Amino acid sequence: MYQNLEIFRTAISLAQHAGTRQAVISQNIANADTPDYLARQVGDFANFASQSGGTAAVQKATRAGHLNGNVSSATPEISIAESASDSPNGNGVSVEMEMVKAVEAKRNHDQALAVYKSSLNILRASLGRG
Repeated sequence: MYQNLEIFRTAISLAQHAGTRQAVISQNIANADTPDYLARQVGDFANFASQSGGTAAVQKATRAGHLNGNVSSATPEISIAESASDSPNGNGVSVEMEMVKAVEAKRNHDQALAVYKSSLNILRASLGRG
């Protein structure tokens, strides 16, 4: 009954995605004054989770109303973002946009941890160890 708990795997994948995103954002901010540096971005979690071949925490509907998933150690795709600013030195980092992205990544990470903790509490209660 407790061998295949996909909610934990999905929460861990979301936390890993948010962590990778936060690392890329901090790298962008650190290079905000570097000439010709182009900002990097991490793809959306939905795209990361829907990768085929079992390379991410994939949620697939095998029939109407039924969800099943699997997990791997895949990493989110990191790409070069379109230039957000027209800086004279060719730098494509907008610190303001990176700060907004950082807040969003923190919210995603906090959400993943909340799902994980809630699921763990439900599991503990079902085992009588609440």
